[in-house]
Amino acid sequence: MLRYVNKNILTGLITLLPLLLTIYLVYWFVVGTEAFLGQLMQAVLPAGMYRPGMGVTAGLLVAFAAGLLMHTLFVRRMFYHGEQLLARVPLIKSVYLSTRDILEYFSAEKRKEFEQVVAITMGGMQVVGLVTQTDMNKMPNGLCKDDSLLVYVPMSYGIGGFAVLVPRSATRPLDMSMEDAMRFTLTAGVTGSKPVDLESLEASKDS
Repeated sequence: MLRYVNKNILTGLITLLPLLLTIYLVYWFVVGTEAFLGQLMQAVLPAGMYRPGMGVTAGLLVAFAAGLLMHTLFVRRMFYHGEQLLARVPLIKSVYLSTRDILEYFSAEKRKEFEQVVAITMGGMQVVGLVTQTDMNKMPNGLCKDDSLLVYVPMSYGIGGFAVLVPRSATRPLDMSMEDAMRFTLTAGVTGSKPVDLESLEASKDS
C-alpha cells in the first residue's frame, strides 16, 4: 500500500512540477515587470490614468521596439560601442558577456547556422553535446585544430557543463532539437528525449 502511495505521489510531482515552474516563471516576469515599469508609468502619467497591467504591456512593447531597432545599422553600432564599454568593467563584463553569449546561442539565427546536437564518442561511451563553434579561426591561439568542433556538454541535475574540442570524426549528428537534448541531459535521460505521448501512456496503463 505504501509503495502504491509513493508511486502515485512521485507521478504527481513529475506531472505538476514542470507546470508549476512554468507558471512561477511567468508570474515572476509579470510581477517584476509590472512593479518596475508600473511605478515609472504612475510617476509619468496623470493621476487616474494608470491601470493594472499597463506595466507588463509597456515591457512587451519595449522589447518589441528594441528588436525592431536592432535591425538598423545605427542602433547596432551604438549597441556595439556600449558593449565595448561594459567589457572594460571587471565584474560586469564576466556576467554580461556570458549571459549574452548563452542567450545568443539559443536564438533562431544561431539554430540555423549549424547542426547543433551531436553524440560524442569518448572511450567507448557516447555523450550528448551541443555544437557551439564550427569555425576554428574564431578559436583562441594554440587551441584551434583543423577539422574539429567545439562542443558544449551540459551536466545532469545541475546548471553547468564543459566545452570540449573534438575531431569531427568523433561526433555524430543526432535527430534532436536543442530543447529535447537539454531536457534529456539535465534529467539524466529519466524523462526521455521526446514529449510524453498521452495516448500511448493511457494505453500502457490500461494494459
